[in-house]
Amino acid sequence: MKAKVLLSLILLCGGLAAPMARAGDAASAAPAAPAACELPPYLLTSESRLPKVADAVKAGKPLEILVIGSRSTTIPSSESSSYPARMEVSLKDKLPPSEAVHVSVEIQSKRTAQETAATFVKLMEAKTPTLVIWQTGTVDAIRSIDPDEFRSAVTEGVTALQKTGADVVLMNLQYSPRTETMIAAQPFLDNMRVVAQEHDIPLFDRFAIMRQWNDQGQFDLFNPSRGPELAKQVHDCLGRALAQFVIDAAHLEPAQQQN
Repeated sequence: MKAKVLLSLILLCGGLAAPMARAGDAASAAPAAPAACELPPYLLTSESRLPKVADAVKAGKPLEILVIGSRSTTIPSSESSSYPARMEVSLKDKLPPSEAVHVSVEIQSKRTAQETAATFVKLMEAKTPTLVIWQTGTVDAIRSIDPDEFRSAVTEGVTALQKTGADVVLMNLQYSPRTETMIAAQPFLDNMRVVAQEHDIPLFDRFAIMRQWNDQGQFDLFNPSRGPELAKQVHDCLGRALAQFVIDAAHLEPAQQQN
C-alpha cells in the first residue's frame, strides 16, 4: 500500500502507461523557450560524448532516438506534450532542416531497473536506434530495492544497450518535494552517476534540474492543483533541456545546427 501511494505522488509529471509510439506524431514547431525553462549551464553539460549521434548528424543520416521509461514519460491523452515529443520538436528546430529526427517511446510501467534491463536484448533486436535514453530509478527507490542490486541492474542494462552499438544516456529520478522525505533517493542518484562514469556515458540529471526549477520558483512542484497544465509545462522544459543536452554531448559544431 505504501509503495502504491508513493508511486501516485511521485509521478506528478506522468500518467497512465501508453503503448510504444512515435513521440512526434502530433508535435508542432517549437516556440521560443519560456523563461521557466532556464537552467545553469552545468546542469546541461557532460564530459561524456555521444559519438554515434555526432556521426549520424555529420553524415546526414536519420537520428533515431528511443526513450525507455516509466509512465512519467507520458502525459495521458496528450502525447504531443510529453517530454520525448517536445525533445523531438526542439531537436528538429536546432538541427539542419534536412536532418530527420525520430523519437519513439517504450514504456516499462512499474518495472524496476532489473526487470527493465531483462527486456533489452529482445527490444534492441527489434529496433536500431542511434541513441537510447533510459529513464530509471523511481520504481526502485519507491520499492526500497537494495542500492547495490540497483547499481548492478543498471550496469547490466547499460552494457546490453552499448553492445548494440547505440549511444546511451541515463536519466535519473524525478524530483518531487511532496515525496522528498518519504523515499531515500540519494543512493539511487549516486549509483546512477557511478554507472554513468564507469561506462563513460552522459547522465541527464532530471532530479537536480527539477529541484532547481522548484527551488528557484519557476515551478511549484508541491502544489498539485494545476495538474495537467503544470505537467505539460514541466515536460516542455524537460524536452528542451534534453535536446540541448544531447546536442552538447554530441559536440556538434555550430555549422551543424540550424541556429
